[in-house]
Amino acid sequence: MHVFHFFNIISFGDAAEPFQMLFQDPATEVLEWMIDLYDLICFELIIIISIILVLLFDILFNKAHHFDSQHKFSHSTQLEIFWTIVPAILLVTIAYPSFSLLYALDDLTVPALTIKIIGHQWYWSYEYTINNTDISFDAYILNPSDYSAGQLRLLETDNRLYLPIKTHIRLLITSADVLHSWTIPSFGIKVDACPGRLNQATLFIKRPGLYFGQCSEICGINHGFMPIVVVACTRNSFLNNQINYL
Repeated sequence: MHVFHFFNIISFGDAAEPFQMLFQDPATEVLEWMIDLYDLICFELIIIISIILVLLFDILFNKAHHFDSQHKFSHSTQLEIFWTIVPAILLVTIAYPSFSLLYALDDLTVPALTIKIIGHQWYWSYEYTINNTDISFDAYILNPSDYSAGQLRLLETDNRLYLPIKTHIRLLITSADVLHSWTIPSFGIKVDACPGRLNQATLFIKRPGLYFGQCSEICGINHGFMPIVVVACTRNSFLNNQINYL
């Protein structure tokens, strides 16, 4: 049992695992870049903390510094140059990828498909147009009595959102009542749904799969019962599954 929990802690997946501490397996380039930036910042933090600890222990346990600290620390030209230039270099290495990531999040690529997502208390509505046909449906949390083998408790919905892979998709997200948040961790998407406002996000899914998310705003007493299920599939499978919603 302990071994099982250990592997859950370090595992990747398209749904949350018990005690999971790492990112879910990325299905978009945006999340891959987020993970790369996170790894870079953590690496630089380790370097900074290590240098600080070495200096701190040296000051505490090296008695020579007690008598010569003014020369070595307070008026050290070399040390002043070091902790002025090095932090500046570290900030530049963080700034460049972070600016690239912010630009990618606001990508203005012409979409092949636009999905309108509306948050309600407490379910999601989806609207889009395929081949000049308007499609709309609601996605409620699945009743526990309807669970099948292998389905995840509190994460399944009665209707799943099918999306094509390797397709530029625009998401228009709003709310009909209170604040909600449409979130899919594997996509690197977390967008607030605000009443009277359309928020936009772009999506390009790289691989097929079944992806789970939940509302990430405290939107009321049933906040924890607004799951999101996205099925990423080929374009032909996507078109075939639209028949269920007509």
